[in-house]
Amino acid sequence: MSIRTPFKRVEGLGSAKDGTEHFWRQRLTALANVPLIIAFVWIVVSLNGEDHATVAATFANPFVAVVMLLVIVSALYHAKLGMQVVIEDYIHGELAKYALLVANIFFTFGIAVLAVFAILKMGFGS
Repeated sequence: MSIRTPFKRVEGLGSAKDGTEHFWRQRLTALANVPLIIAFVWIVVSLNGEDHATVAATFANPFVAVVMLLVIVSALYHAKLGMQVVIEDYIHGELAKYALLVANIFFTFGIAVLAVFAILKMGFGS
């Protein structure tokens, strides 16, 4: 005789063993994004109306370039995690769910690569 409930005995359902890790990653990226987004907004507002040479010189500063890279990586990873939760919770068809999860990964990775390339290009003055 087992003390397990019928839900516990169902195979193929239940915890994927990564919910807590996903929760903490999302919270930590949210916490990291607070000062990073403030710095991002400060930099963008301070460059409003400036010419290309001034913007390029600002991004040539290693501190600015690193902050902008951290913003991109942290914000896009946080967005990927959040969208993953939305897809897993609200898309019920298995094929559509997997297709959207793959698209979510490719989209955030693609945007990150393009943004990192642009920041590095401005930072190195090419």
